[in-house]
Amino acid sequence: MFRCAACGAFNRVPSSRPAGEATCGKCHAKLDLSGAPQEVDAQGFERAVASSPVPVVVDFWAPWCGPCRLAAPILEQVGRDQAGKALLLKVNTDEHPQPSQRLGIRGIPTFIVFRDGKEQARQSGVLPAPAMSQWVAKNV
Repeated sequence: MFRCAACGAFNRVPSSRPAGEATCGKCHAKLDLSGAPQEVDAQGFERAVASSPVPVVVDFWAPWCGPCRLAAPILEQVGRDQAGKALLLKVNTDEHPQPSQRLGIRGIPTFIVFRDGKEQARQSGVLPAPAMSQWVAKNV
């Protein structure tokens, strides 16, 4: 299951399809099948969490945050490892503070796993790559 970065629609992509060759069924934009984290605004976050058929891992971050920058390549790899099985999103808390305020996030980076629109797990602070991979795998 992959989310279209252009329109936010969720698309089933058969595993038999050649890598990197899929388009959105709704808007026909090319789908990113890499699993890389997608930047979303507050509305995109709310829609994805509410309607995702797969678990959603959200990174609440800000550009000025050193640990957030350290976490970026770790999440990139985790996203690629979980491609199609989980959706990774990034919410810039400076540009879109509403979700983090509503969720009571006090420090960044904070990572939250949502399933069926409900929070399943939360991790504040960056973890080493193996620990982050384990945490995500355990909670998705």
